[in-house]
Amino acid sequence: VPYKLPVSLSVGSCVIIKGTPIDSSINEPQLQVDFYTEMNEDSEIAFHLRVHLGRRVVMNSREFGIWMLEENLHYVPFEDGKPFDLRIYVCHNEYEVKVNGEYIYAFVHRIPPSYVKMIQVWRDVSLDSVLVNNGRR
Repeated sequence: VPYKLPVSLSVGSCVIIKGTPIDSSINEPQLQVDFYTEMNEDSEIAFHLRVHLGRRVVMNSREFGIWMLEENLHYVPFEDGKPFDLRIYVCHNEYEVKVNGEYIYAFVHRIPPSYVKMIQVWRDVSLDSVLVNNGRR
């Protein structure tokens, strides 16, 4: 970690991230997923998901170098040391986020998903796999 993956997203795509949060001996462990519009970290971020384990989830976008209005959620279905299956579905109007098969969040597109060129997964997590399925659910 960080893990970077070049991608091409469209409606019907699904990003599947499997891993385990690292031990909570780290002060405020986190998981972060960013969908970049270019192959570098300075580009715009179409979708930003940051999980503050045990506290909250923040979703946002970064446009023209500026963070937009963040959306905060206080339901965090991740547990230290327990494996997770995070799926981010690309729908017509939004990203739909499921954790371990349970619908959790939705984030309305601010930048078209077709602009996304790279996904980065990082912070306090041990990754098993990151893949993109461009088929159906």
